Amino acid sequence: MGSLIGDALALGPHWCYDLEELRRNYGEWITGYSDPMPGHYHEELKAGQPSQSGVITTMLLRSVVENEGYKEEDFCRRLDEDLFPLLDEDLFPLLDGTPSNGPGGYTSQSIRGAWNRRVKQGLSWKETGVGSDTTEAAERALVIAARYAKSPAKVAELVFSNCVLTQND
Repeated sequence: MGSLIGDALALGPHWCYDLEELRRNYGEWITGYSDPMPGHYHEELKAGQPSQSGVITTMLLRSVVENEGYKEEDFCRRLDEDLFPLLDEDLFPLLDGTPSNGPGGYTSQSIRGAWNRRVKQGLSWKETGVGSDTTEAAERALVIAARYAKSPAKVAELVFSNCVLTQND
Protein backbone atom coordinates (compact mmCIF):
# COMPACT_ATOMS: atom_id res chain seq x y z
CA MET A 1 0.00 0.00 0.00
CA GLY A 2 2.91 2.32 0.73
CA SER A 3 4.07 1.93 -2.85
CA LEU A 4 0.69 3.06 -4.16
CA ILE A 5 0.50 5.95 -1.68
CA GLY A 6 4.01 7.04 -2.69
CA ASP A 7 3.08 6.81 -6.37
CA ALA A 8 0.02 9.01 -5.83
CA LEU A 9 1.96 11.49 -3.66
CA ALA A 10 4.62 11.81 -6.37
CA LEU A 11 2.14 12.34 -9.20
CA GLY A 12 2.20 16.15 -9.02
CA PRO A 13 5.93 16.76 -8.55
CA HIS A 14 7.04 13.70 -10.57
CA TRP A 15 10.10 14.44 -12.70
CA CYS A 16 10.44 18.02 -11.53
CA TYR A 17 14.20 18.20 -11.05
CA ASP A 18 14.53 21.95 -10.67
CA LEU A 19 14.61 22.26 -6.88
CA GLU A 20 13.59 25.93 -6.87
CA GLU A 21 10.62 25.22 -9.14
CA LEU A 22 9.68 22.21 -7.03
CA ARG A 23 9.69 24.29 -3.83
CA ARG A 24 7.85 27.17 -5.51
CA ASN A 25 5.08 24.86 -6.76
CA TYR A 26 4.83 22.36 -3.91
CA GLY A 27 6.50 23.87 -0.83
CA GLU A 28 9.49 22.71 1.18
CA TRP A 29 8.09 19.23 1.77
CA ILE A 30 5.49 17.11 -0.05
CA THR A 31 2.75 16.73 2.54
CA GLY A 32 -0.25 15.76 0.43
CA TYR A 33 -1.58 14.82 -2.95
CA SER A 34 -1.25 17.51 -5.60
CA ASP A 35 -2.25 18.08 -9.20
CA PRO A 36 0.55 18.01 -11.76
CA MET A 37 1.51 21.45 -13.09
CA PRO A 38 0.46 22.36 -16.64
CA GLY A 39 3.11 21.31 -19.14
CA HIS A 40 4.51 18.58 -16.87
CA TYR A 41 4.15 14.80 -17.09
CA HIS A 42 0.78 13.49 -15.97
CA GLU A 43 -0.84 16.91 -16.43
CA GLU A 44 -4.13 15.27 -17.45
CA LEU A 45 -4.40 13.51 -14.10
CA LYS A 46 -5.67 14.78 -10.78
CA ALA A 47 -4.16 14.67 -7.30
CA GLY A 48 -4.15 11.17 -5.84
CA GLN A 49 -4.52 9.30 -9.11
CA PRO A 50 -1.92 6.65 -9.98
CA SER A 51 0.79 6.92 -12.59
CA GLN A 52 1.12 4.05 -15.06
CA SER A 53 3.47 2.33 -12.59
CA GLY A 54 0.70 2.53 -10.01
CA VAL A 55 -1.80 1.11 -12.50
CA ILE A 56 0.49 -1.85 -13.25
CA THR A 57 1.27 -2.39 -9.56
CA THR A 58 -2.48 -2.47 -8.88
CA MET A 59 -2.97 -5.01 -11.68
CA LEU A 60 -0.34 -7.25 -10.10
CA LEU A 61 -1.76 -6.76 -6.61
CA ARG A 62 -5.26 -7.75 -7.79
CA SER A 63 -3.84 -10.79 -9.56
CA VAL A 64 -1.94 -11.91 -6.45
CA VAL A 65 -4.97 -11.42 -4.19
CA GLU A 66 -7.46 -13.10 -6.53
CA ASN A 67 -5.12 -16.06 -7.15
CA GLU A 68 -3.92 -16.29 -3.53
CA GLY A 69 -0.37 -15.96 -4.85
CA TYR A 70 1.66 -14.90 -7.87
CA LYS A 71 0.51 -16.61 -11.06
CA GLU A 72 2.57 -15.20 -13.90
CA GLU A 73 0.17 -16.38 -16.60
CA ASP A 74 -2.67 -14.46 -14.91
CA PHE A 75 -0.60 -11.28 -14.56
CA CYS A 76 0.50 -11.51 -18.21
CA ARG A 77 -3.12 -12.13 -19.29
CA ARG A 78 -4.14 -8.97 -17.45
CA LEU A 79 -1.39 -6.99 -19.19
CA ASP A 80 -2.54 -8.34 -22.57
CA GLU A 81 -6.22 -7.69 -21.97
CA ASP A 82 -6.11 -4.49 -19.93
CA LEU A 83 -2.94 -2.74 -21.07
CA PHE A 84 -1.73 -4.37 -24.31
CA PRO A 85 -4.99 -5.36 -26.04
CA LEU A 86 -3.97 -7.96 -28.63
CA LEU A 87 -6.99 -10.03 -29.48
CA ASP A 88 -9.73 -7.59 -30.55
CA GLU A 89 -8.79 -5.41 -33.51
CA ASP A 90 -11.69 -3.08 -32.67
CA LEU A 91 -10.06 -2.18 -29.37
CA PHE A 92 -7.84 0.88 -29.44
CA PRO A 93 -4.73 -0.14 -27.49
CA LEU A 94 -4.15 1.79 -24.30
CA LEU A 95 -0.48 1.95 -25.28
CA ASP A 96 1.03 2.78 -28.64
CA GLY A 97 4.75 2.37 -27.97
CA THR A 98 5.39 6.07 -27.39
CA PRO A 99 6.33 7.74 -24.08
CA SER A 100 3.39 10.14 -23.75
CA ASN A 101 0.50 7.71 -24.04
CA GLY A 102 -1.53 5.31 -21.98
CA PRO A 103 -2.87 5.26 -18.45
CA GLY A 104 -1.01 7.67 -16.24
CA GLY A 105 0.09 9.82 -19.17
CA TYR A 106 3.60 8.35 -19.47
CA THR A 107 4.91 4.93 -20.49
CA SER A 108 8.38 3.98 -19.24
CA GLN A 109 11.12 2.70 -21.52
CA SER A 110 10.84 -0.89 -20.31
CA ILE A 111 7.05 -1.02 -20.76
CA ARG A 112 7.39 0.53 -24.23
CA GLY A 113 9.99 -2.11 -25.07
CA ALA A 114 7.83 -4.94 -23.78
CA TRP A 115 4.84 -3.52 -25.68
CA ASN A 116 6.87 -3.38 -28.90
CA ARG A 117 8.15 -6.94 -28.52
CA ARG A 118 4.73 -8.32 -27.47
CA VAL A 119 2.38 -6.36 -29.74
CA LYS A 120 4.46 -5.34 -32.75
CA GLN A 121 6.76 -8.36 -32.92
CA GLY A 122 4.28 -10.92 -31.56
CA LEU A 123 6.76 -12.43 -29.11
CA SER A 124 5.79 -14.50 -26.08
CA TRP A 125 6.01 -13.04 -22.58
CA LYS A 126 9.19 -15.08 -22.07
CA GLU A 127 10.81 -12.91 -24.81
CA THR A 128 9.56 -9.42 -23.96
CA GLY A 129 12.25 -8.12 -21.60
CA VAL A 130 14.48 -5.31 -22.88
CA GLY A 131 17.58 -3.53 -21.66
CA SER A 132 16.33 -0.66 -19.52
CA ASP A 133 17.24 1.25 -16.37
CA THR A 134 13.68 2.09 -15.31
CA THR A 135 12.23 1.17 -11.93
CA GLU A 136 8.83 -0.35 -12.57
CA ALA A 137 10.04 -3.97 -12.24
CA ALA A 138 11.38 -3.08 -8.79
CA GLU A 139 8.03 -1.48 -7.98
CA ARG A 140 6.24 -4.69 -8.95
CA ALA A 141 8.70 -6.70 -6.85
CA LEU A 142 7.25 -5.11 -3.70
CA VAL A 143 3.93 -6.90 -4.21
CA ILE A 144 5.59 -10.29 -4.63
CA ALA A 145 8.00 -9.71 -1.75
CA ALA A 146 5.15 -8.77 0.59
CA ARG A 147 3.13 -11.85 -0.38
CA TYR A 148 6.02 -14.28 0.09
CA ALA A 149 7.90 -12.45 2.88
CA LYS A 150 8.34 -15.63 4.93
CA SER A 151 9.99 -17.46 2.03
CA PRO A 152 13.02 -15.49 0.77
CA ALA A 153 13.95 -18.14 -1.81
CA LYS A 154 10.43 -17.99 -3.27
CA VAL A 155 10.62 -14.18 -3.32
CA ALA A 156 13.88 -14.32 -5.27
CA GLU A 157 12.53 -16.88 -7.76
CA LEU A 158 9.24 -15.07 -8.44
CA VAL A 159 10.68 -11.55 -8.46
CA PHE A 160 13.30 -12.61 -11.00
CA SER A 161 10.65 -14.25 -13.18
CA ASN A 162 8.44 -11.16 -12.99
CA CYS A 163 11.26 -8.68 -13.61
CA VAL A 164 12.43 -10.34 -16.82
CA LEU A 165 8.99 -9.80 -18.33
CA THR A 166 10.04 -6.19 -18.94
CA GLN A 167 13.78 -6.02 -18.20
CA ASN A 168 16.36 -8.54 -19.36
CA ASP A 169 19.40 -6.97 -17.75
